[in-house]
Amino acid sequence: MLKDPRVQQLAKTLVNHSIKAQAGENIVIYAQVKAKPLVIALFEELRAVKANAFVQIEDDDFTREMYLSQTEKSLEVKYRWLENQMKDIDGFISIRSLESDYSNSDVSDQVLAYRKHFQPLQKTRLAKKWVLLNWPTEGGAHKAKMSYSKYIDYMLDVMNVDYAKMGQDFEALDRLMQKTDKVRIVSPGTDLTFSIKNINVVPCYGQNNIPDGEIYTAPVKDSVNGTITYNTPSPYRGLVFNNISLTFKDGKIIKCSSDQSQEILESIFNTDDGARYVGEFAIGVNPKVTVPMTNTLYDEKIAGSIHFTPGMSYDSAPNGNDSAIHWDLVLIQTPEYGGGEIYFDDVLIRKDGLFVIDELKPLNP
Repeated sequence: MLKDPRVQQLAKTLVNHSIKAQAGENIVIYAQVKAKPLVIALFEELRAVKANAFVQIEDDDFTREMYLSQTEKSLEVKYRWLENQMKDIDGFISIRSLESDYSNSDVSDQVLAYRKHFQPLQKTRLAKKWVLLNWPTEGGAHKAKMSYSKYIDYMLDVMNVDYAKMGQDFEALDRLMQKTDKVRIVSPGTDLTFSIKNINVVPCYGQNNIPDGEIYTAPVKDSVNGTITYNTPSPYRGLVFNNISLTFKDGKIIKCSSDQSQEILESIFNTDDGARYVGEFAIGVNPKVTVPMTNTLYDEKIAGSIHFTPGMSYDSAPNGNDSAIHWDLVLIQTPEYGGGEIYFDDVLIRKDGLFVIDELKPLNP
């Protein structure tokens, strides 16, 4: 098999930077056959550090059939299996290779039941070392409006940025967010205020997501007021939603709308009590990610974007909100997408996608 040096470099990043695999550790690779070149490169890198590598092959059609076949009994049995397996695993490398956002559109109820049932295990998994990425597929190229060849080049370029430098550049923004109380977001259709006071801030530069390039915290749960209108298509639960608008009062979503099914949108925010509150606020800075691709893992890293996420907060930046959902919805604030401002304690820190404070300017593309 012809080796692409960019794939080898990506495997090195995943093993040595993202999960920092150590000798004797058990690392599981979740992947589809489409990602075979990267899986082989990962085996080589894990072998080099003397870690134990395991692979679990997944398939969209198999997964859909699993959802259709699941029963309460099968969920209970699978939970026990995975719970025991989790005890032996030190880290996860999850490689998605999705061809279609609609592959589970007719099993959305089963997907929701599955996620609710396995939510406790998901928290156990997140407490271990893990990293998530997408492998280029022809379906992804179609969504991005690129040839498959150009799409592969683009994705490998985006995934192989200098994460060490990004981590250094995050330090000033990290310090500023740690001492900030009030945040205001202004864009077309958006005027939103909330507090991030005393909530931890987490800079992300290749540890859990590839590509990476965001810094996140969470709003104080009951502090969110106003309206936000997202301008990036978002695939979720078997549909792609456009122009989602959410209105908040004292932290809770009191009104929601989009160009798609109002009934399904309402059902998502009625999943549980926490689904109408926000669990994450993040700022995207990846200089290589500049346009939405209907791929959340990429879109949430767009330089000049934010995401404001209904649902579960992370244990690393907790605000007390728990939910079976965590829906990363993206607002781009570059001039091409209408522009906008971010204010920290009434001071403008970013305008039209570019930081305006000197110590933050190294984060600009």
